[in-house]
Amino acid sequence: MAFYLVTGGAGFIGSHMVEALRARGDRVRVADSLVTGKRENLAHIDDVEFLQGDLADEAFARRAVEGVEYVLHQAAIPSVPRSVEDPLSSNRANIDATLSLLVAARDAGVRRVVYAGSSSAYGNSATLPKHEEMPTAPLSPYALQKLVGEQYMQMFTTLYGLSTVTIRYFNVFGPRQDPSSAYSGVLSLFIRFLVEGRSPTIHGDGEQTRDFTYVANVVDGALRASVAPDEASGQVINVATGRRISLNDVYRTLKGITGATVDPVYGPPRVGDVRDSLADISKASRLLGYTPIVHLEEGLRRTYEWFASTRVGA
Repeated sequence: MAFYLVTGGAGFIGSHMVEALRARGDRVRVADSLVTGKRENLAHIDDVEFLQGDLADEAFARRAVEGVEYVLHQAAIPSVPRSVEDPLSSNRANIDATLSLLVAARDAGVRRVVYAGSSSAYGNSATLPKHEEMPTAPLSPYALQKLVGEQYMQMFTTLYGLSTVTIRYFNVFGPRQDPSSAYSGVLSLFIRFLVEGRSPTIHGDGEQTRDFTYVANVVDGALRASVAPDEASGQVINVATGRRISLNDVYRTLKGITGATVDPVYGPPRVGDVRDSLADISKASRLLGYTPIVHLEEGLRRTYEWFASTRVGA
């Protein structure tokens, strides 16, 4: 039985990681400020140690990592629009907290830190699929902050010998993703509106494409990364599906799943958004033994069923 710290563990992705770790019998501590996380996301999971605080506070970061073997660093303010509107608070959450955590993890002798990176680091490069050796070109404060975080990971591996792995996420969706704010993921908003019989807004023409990734896939990738061989240490690795779909097509798919008849409305493109995104996942396959375990339509169906049963945001 290993001992894991999940930062941001009361959030959408973090709570799924906690659930998976407890299901296999690992010991879990969660550190979360509850700025975006919710305690109710963990209510159904037994025997989870919970610490509330800000990881940018060095004393709290040291307390959080005390005694743990592995850190899954999910804590962030994961929103492009919010970072554009308020770059200072997102910088504290996404960079200051990451550096504070790394220092604490180094000093505590943590075996490995797995960091939640972002495909937004690739920017608007026309090259598809996106592979890890491509130049980065962040278009928003959020994208830049996540890129700096992964560079800190690599630097701590090189300078201090702290084993780190960065997993670059691509448009993760699934149950417990909060649809109640303007900063929510597009699929959670689509599903919420369809459950309520309302028309969602698609920003732009809807032909922009994404490698939408069901949450179980990134959980599997991150857990594999935590115990992968030394060859993975210091690496940046895409974890996604290796397939892309336009917003218009994913909306049509959701209409088929839900039986809804409402059409979307179209608004202006959002500042800082990329046009197309598709992951090359060959490195994840080679270093982590990763392959997607839940594909898009099944993930959409599971997510819709969860939203419909809970009536989140209704």
